[in-house]
Amino acid sequence: MSRMSYEQTGVAMTCRSYDEYVRMFDLKDADLRNGEVLDVAAGGSSFTAEANGRGIPAMAVDPRYEGNAALWISEAAREIDDSTKKLAKIAQVFDWSYYGTLEKHREGREASLRRFEADASGNFGLHRYVAGRLPELPFDDNRFSLLLCSHFMFLYAGQFGPDFHLQSVIELMRICRPGGQIRIYPLISLNWEPYPELDALLEAVRANGGKPELLPTRLPFIPESDYFLQISL
Repeated sequence: MSRMSYEQTGVAMTCRSYDEYVRMFDLKDADLRNGEVLDVAAGGSSFTAEANGRGIPAMAVDPRYEGNAALWISEAAREIDDSTKKLAKIAQVFDWSYYGTLEKHREGREASLRRFEADASGNFGLHRYVAGRLPELPFDDNRFSLLLCSHFMFLYAGQFGPDFHLQSVIELMRICRPGGQIRIYPLISLNWEPYPELDALLEAVRANGGKPELLPTRLPFIPESDYFLQISL
């Protein structure tokens, strides 16, 4: 199993739901209702739409948001097709305890995309979905109480090197307010190998005033993806 991997060219625009975020980041209601929340490299996920529907002030940032919303939706829909085919080839290595079956996994992605589309195309879309890319984000210092980064950092370690990851974490710390938190998941690459520079990155976090912890996720779908990184400021 350790020699298998998920085949991916470029950064996928994936669609994940509010409940998936809650589980992967082990989020409690108090975590989400302590100020503004930012979903970083959010893609087509419906977390922001669903959070706002619950009265949680959330925003999303992604490089793709500078284009036409219809293009985002088309790309995300194609990604659902592509990823389902890829998962089918190696389905036996994943933990299906949350999703149940490959078909239910796909249905969840499609439902998330529909919710994302409705929100991003509506009156609030221009305010909630902001174009921006790590390691420089278009937000003021100390703005957000909670920052979430799902399936981007570390996962694409083969495409983005140690300097990118270090600069990105420092940037997330810049826009996180004192008393806030940053949570990043997973901590492995698409080859399902632990991020090799994690210890050095954690030392840099400490040197910049952050408190890093590795905490267990409640959605360990990918092999060896049992933990997320929490940085408290």
